[in-house]
Amino acid sequence: MIDLDETDRAILRALAGDATLSAGALGRQLGLSQPATWRRIRRLTEAGALAGRRLVLDRSALGFGVTVFLGVTLAAKGRVSLEDFERAVSAIPEVQTVQHVLGLYDYRLRVVARDIADFERVLRRRIMTLPGVGAVDANVLLSEERRPGPL
Repeated sequence: MIDLDETDRAILRALAGDATLSAGALGRQLGLSQPATWRRIRRLTEAGALAGRRLVLDRSALGFGVTVFLGVTLAAKGRVSLEDFERAVSAIPEVQTVQHVLGLYDYRLRVVARDIADFERVLRRRIMTLPGVGAVDANVLLSEERRPGPL
C-alpha cells in the first residue's frame, strides 16, 4: 500500500474526474509546478495507484440504449471449467464486464444492447448457449450516477 498525502489524493481525485488532464494543467489547478506534478503522477503510476486511464464512451449516443445486469448460475460446476465459461462469455461484444462473484450467482455480467429486442437476441442466441449456463436473472438499468471514489 502506498503512503498518500493530501496532494496525492487531490491528484487522484482530479484524474478520476478527467484523465486527460496534462501535468501542466493539473499542476495549475493544484498550485504545483508541471515537473513536480509529473513526478508525483509517475510515482503514483509506478506504485500501482494509477493503473491506467480509460476512455468513457457514451453508450446511448452510440446506439446502445439498454444496459442489463445478469446474474448467472452455472448448471454443472465441475463439468465445465470456469475458464471455459469466462473465455466464451468474454468473446461476446455486448458483454462489457464479467465478474466472478460469491453469493447467489456464480457470475455477474454487464450487457449492453440497442434495445430490449436486441438484448433478447443476445440473451437467447449468445448467453444462454454458453457452456455450463444454468439459471440467469436479469436487472435492467434505469439510471446510473457516477460516485467519486474513496479519496
